[in-house]
Amino acid sequence: MLLITGAAGFIGSCLVKKLNDEGRRDLVLVDDFSSRADKAPNLDGKGYLHKIHRDEAVNWFDQHNHSIEAVFHIGARTDTTETDTHIFDRLNLHYTQALWQRCCQYNIPFIYASSAATYGAGELGYTDSHQLPEQLRPLNPYGDSKNDFDRWALNQPTAPPHWYGLKFFNVYGPNEYHKGRMASVIFHTVNQIRANGSMKLFRSHRPDFADGQQSRDFVYVRDVLDIIWWLYQNRPENGLYNVGTGQARSFLDLATLTFRALNLEPKISFIDTPEDIRDTYQYFTEADMSKLLKAGYPLPFCSLETGIGEYVGHYLSHSQRLYF
Repeated sequence: MLLITGAAGFIGSCLVKKLNDEGRRDLVLVDDFSSRADKAPNLDGKGYLHKIHRDEAVNWFDQHNHSIEAVFHIGARTDTTETDTHIFDRLNLHYTQALWQRCCQYNIPFIYASSAATYGAGELGYTDSHQLPEQLRPLNPYGDSKNDFDRWALNQPTAPPHWYGLKFFNVYGPNEYHKGRMASVIFHTVNQIRANGSMKLFRSHRPDFADGQQSRDFVYVRDVLDIIWWLYQNRPENGLYNVGTGQARSFLDLATLTFRALNLEPKISFIDTPEDIRDTYQYFTEADMSKLLKAGYPLPFCSLETGIGEYVGHYLSHSQRLYF
């Protein structure tokens, strides 16, 4: 059996579908299934053996460890505006430590979600070197929690037989309908176009970036799934791996491409970045993908044009919500 945490969420539910497509339906899904009814459609039509509440998963793991082939720990508290560090300590740090320790004890491969938020403002670059986490200064408690676990894992005397900490950059794609404010700008652009025919992007509050030229490494969820599956199948050297495309694109590019995917002329204006995130806002991210490529990863990364075309054309442009 394969155990997937965060299974009802965006990336987790897409991973369940990917594993189904690869012939795996012997899946144990872990999440807080009772708290968010709007996530339930993410799992419609998907094959699995069991659903386990997040709070019961560690004990269940102890009782059934002999049947677990690998753990895909995708679940986390991902709200970058949350300021309660106790929430992040419990859900992102201590919970992940408990799963790691059991994968060590039972000799089970462990793949977990880290984040590009660990890189902070990018002043030290975006390389997935194991020397970097001790020096990184994330911009918010979410990024701190992810970096805290990366640092902890790298300093452990024992490790799972195969382990990979995946530094997800800006992932977009279907099944993010429930994410609200944390959903991708593509999702919000389509919704704003439907509401009033236009899109408002955040204005730059730095003199070295023009409005709309804030840039991120946007990675389509299909690429993320392919990387996870390749790591699980091929088991290269253990460690941290960036999961992006290696090419930053501007939010203006992203919004313009979304309009064009809807066969509309862009109508874009700018508003101030909300004060609660202004001081912790990343103006540029770009994954250094050389480590994964040197490990032998063979697939090309989806361009922003292709990814937005599929996401908007196959999912967001329809009147009803379509799921991956």
